[in-house]
Amino acid sequence: MVKLSVIVPFYNVQQYAPDTLRSLRANARDDYEFILVDDCSRDGTPGILERAGRELPGAVVVRHERNGGLATARNTGLDRARGEYLTFLDGDDWLAPGYYDQLVAHMDELGCDFLRTDHVQCTARARSVHRVPHGRRGVVLDPRAAILPADRSTSVDYAYAWAGIYHRRLAEKGLLHFTDGLRTAEDRPWIWRLHREAESFAVVGLLGVFYRRGVASSLTQIGDVRQLDFLRAFDQVIAETAADRDAKELLPKAVRTYCAIISHHLGSIERFEPPVARKLKSLSAAALRRMPQDVLNEALDSMDLARATRLRRLRRRPSPAGAAA
Repeated sequence: MVKLSVIVPFYNVQQYAPDTLRSLRANARDDYEFILVDDCSRDGTPGILERAGRELPGAVVVRHERNGGLATARNTGLDRARGEYLTFLDGDDWLAPGYYDQLVAHMDELGCDFLRTDHVQCTARARSVHRVPHGRRGVVLDPRAAILPADRSTSVDYAYAWAGIYHRRLAEKGLLHFTDGLRTAEDRPWIWRLHREAESFAVVGLLGVFYRRGVASSLTQIGDVRQLDFLRAFDQVIAETAADRDAKELLPKAVRTYCAIISHHLGSIERFEPPVARKLKSLSAAALRRMPQDVLNEALDSMDLARATRLRRLRRRPSPAGAAA
């Protein structure tokens, strides 16, 4: 049986894909498979992956005829994965040699549904370590209990699918697939669902994933309409949390996080194209009015004055009829 399936979407990353693939080779093992999903790239990425299919041990190359976005590409990989454990990597990031052997060893030892790890963020030549915002390490815990408190960063705010490893039983329960078509914030509803519905998780202080920031083709750097998919992603978080048995306790965290993300985007609105900036304001106003107003009021009361004032002003903004994210 395949021990580990690594799902790696690629889209127009010819500059970075060779580094990614070299790092996979430095992690290869007879019982590992690397599912390389070309999401209809239009640069030299397909040729790079074609060579990888011949030269990288365990490589399985899958091609999309149409670009579907990161969430859809990951789902394609999940549908092809055969491993006892599954993990993800983005096509412009890379790994330390032997990292997956350590990750699998931790998973074998702890036996939990999923495991989260720290990572190294790389912006140009700068390197910084980012830790899972959870204090207890190396012990199996209840993932639902790690969602709160509402006013602090917790594991659900560390929404990086590639910073961890996941047991196949989660896929069999339907907990690992992403919302098809989401172009950004696809990890948010996904990590909330894992923490609500999985039975066990753990955090380990393992470094080995190098996350590349500042890539020109990344949606985090592009101010076009695809960025507004964060509204759909968080609407899903709110709707699913509202239906949870512990909705009263969990909704304040979901609403407060949604507000913080809206405020973040408004604070850098100049990077958006003018029509998209206008749409961001109107759709965000509508989103604020859709939230449970009593929970929203409590969240705004707990925020700093500048953010709370910005969001209250936005909530009063009229939204055009028929506006949708």
